[in-house]
Amino acid sequence: QVQLVESGGGSVQPGGSLRLSCAASGSIYRIYTMGWYRQAPGKQRELVAGISSGGSTNYADSAKGRFTISRDNGKNTVYLQMNSLKPEDTAVYYCNAAAQVVDRGREVYYYWGQGTQVTVSS
Repeated sequence: QVQLVESGGGSVQPGGSLRLSCAASGSIYRIYTMGWYRQAPGKQRELVAGISSGGSTNYADSAKGRFTISRDNGKNTVYLQMNSLKPEDTAVYYCNAAAQVVDRGREVYYYWGQGTQVTVSS
């Protein structure tokens, strides 16, 4: 199996910055797409940003120009640099990874981290 552990959440004032990290570990054969999702109270979970193993990225409109996703394939880690944070960015942020697992063939499995709280408030 694969475990995802997020870190870097916290409280920040509007206009501030945070950097989230998510490290994958376990019986990893290969990790494909990694991404960040968020879920605010009373709302559905939504994609914030995604990145392929080759480095191609995609962003939600709300994140474009403010957030940057990156990854270190050698460390099986994905990052989300968040700048110019707004109160509406307040949510629990979840890491997601699509991975093949050792000794489980070619099937791709999807894994989630436990989530990290981001609060933007003055």
